[in-house]
Amino acid sequence: MRDETKCLHSGYTPKNTEPRVVPIYQSTTYVFDSTKDIGDVFDEPTKALIYSRFANPTVMAVEQKICELEGGVGAMCTSSGQAASLMSILNICKAGDSFISSSKIYGGTVNLFAVTMQKYGIECIFVDDDADEETLNKAFKENTKAVFGETIANPALNVLDIEKFARVAHNHNVPLIIDNTFATPILCKPFEFGADIVIHSTSKYMDGHALQVGGVIVDSGNFDWTNGKFPEFVEPDESYHGISYVETYGKAAYIVKARMQLMRDFGAYPSANSAFLLNLGLETMALRMKRYCENAIKVAKFFEKSDKIEAVTYPGLENDKNYPLAQKYLKGASGVVSIIVKGGKENAVKFMDSLELASNEVHVADIRTCVLHPASETHRQLTDEQLVAAGINPGMIRFSVGLENIDDIIDDIKKGLAAIE
Repeated sequence: MRDETKCLHSGYTPKNTEPRVVPIYQSTTYVFDSTKDIGDVFDEPTKALIYSRFANPTVMAVEQKICELEGGVGAMCTSSGQAASLMSILNICKAGDSFISSSKIYGGTVNLFAVTMQKYGIECIFVDDDADEETLNKAFKENTKAVFGETIANPALNVLDIEKFARVAHNHNVPLIIDNTFATPILCKPFEFGADIVIHSTSKYMDGHALQVGGVIVDSGNFDWTNGKFPEFVEPDESYHGISYVETYGKAAYIVKARMQLMRDFGAYPSANSAFLLNLGLETMALRMKRYCENAIKVAKFFEKSDKIEAVTYPGLENDKNYPLAQKYLKGASGVVSIIVKGGKENAVKFMDSLELASNEVHVADIRTCVLHPASETHRQLTDEQLVAAGINPGMIRFSVGLENIDDIIDDIKKGLAAIE
C-alpha cells in the first residue's frame, strides 16, 4: 500500500461484522482462563496482553500503522514526545555512558539531555549539524552508545544530513536515532537513509488537531546489536527469566526490550482514548501534510518581501541554506516557517500580539495557524550560548502555518507587520 492508503487502513483490519472504525478498548485489564496462562505470559510477555501499562489493542493498532508508515519492524507509543526521546536513549545507555546529539534540537530535549540525564550519569555530547565528518568523529568517546538528531530542527529548521550522521554513527558501531516529528513519514522516511530508530512527538502533525499529547518509538530492525558494544541485548535479562532479546526476538530486539524493560518500569503508556484520537489524525495526515507545505511556501515568500523581516528560514525556499538537503531528504518542507523580526524581541512581541487569526500558543504543527517566541517561551531555560547553538535569535518567531485559506493567513500577517514601527 502507498502512504495515503496506509494512513487509512494499516494497523486494523475488521473481520466479518466487526466495527469499521478502530474500537476504543477502554480497559486496563485482560482475563485469562487459568493461573498458568497468566504465568506463561509473564514468562513470555509478547505471547498475550497483560495489562494496559504495557499494551492495549487500540494503541497497538496505532503503533502498527505508524510502524508501517515508517517502514519499521515494531513501534511503541508513549505518553509524550519527551518520553519517546528519553526511552529511546535509556534503552541503549546506562549510567557511565555517553551519546552524541545535534545541538539544533527542540529546547525541551536539550534540557532533558544536558541537565536531567546528566544527573543520572548519562552524558550528552552536543555537535553542530553542519560539522564535517572529521569533527563528528572526534566527538565520540569509548563509552558513546548512540547519535541523535532531528530531521527538521525545531525551531531552527535545519535539515539534518541523515546519511552523513548515519555513516559516522555506524563507523563507530552505534545506532542513529532520528526525531522525525516535523517531517512525518509522509515527507521523509529516515530508515531509507540509514537511520536505525525513529521517534515522534505524535502531538504535532500526526495528531494535527491539538487534542492529545503523545509520542512513539519505531525500530527499523536494521541495527546489529551483537557487535560487542551492547551486551544487554545479547546477554540474558534476569528480570525476564534470562531472555536474550537478540536471540529471542531477532530484528525486533530493540523495541521489545523497550517495552519489556522500560515501559514495564516507567508505565509511560498512552490511554486507549488518546490513541483513538491520534488515529483520527493519522487518517488525514497525508492530505494535511500536502496542504501545510503549499501554505507554508507562500507564507515564507511573503515574509521575504517584507522590509520588516530580517531573515526567513524555510527549507523549501531556493535561497535557503537547507534547500539542497531538503531536496535530497524531503518530499516537502513541512509547515513551519522561522522568521527574525527586525528590532529584536520587542518588535517580535508586537507582531505576535497583533495577530488575530493566528493563535499565540505553546504548540506547533496544528491545523490552525499558531506562533511562538522561542527565546522567551519554549527555550527560555537555555543559556545565551545554548540559544545560539540551537540557532535561536531573540527576534525569532516560529510561525506554524495552518490549513486556513492562504489569503486569510496572509491578511493576518499584514496586521502583525503593520504593528511594527
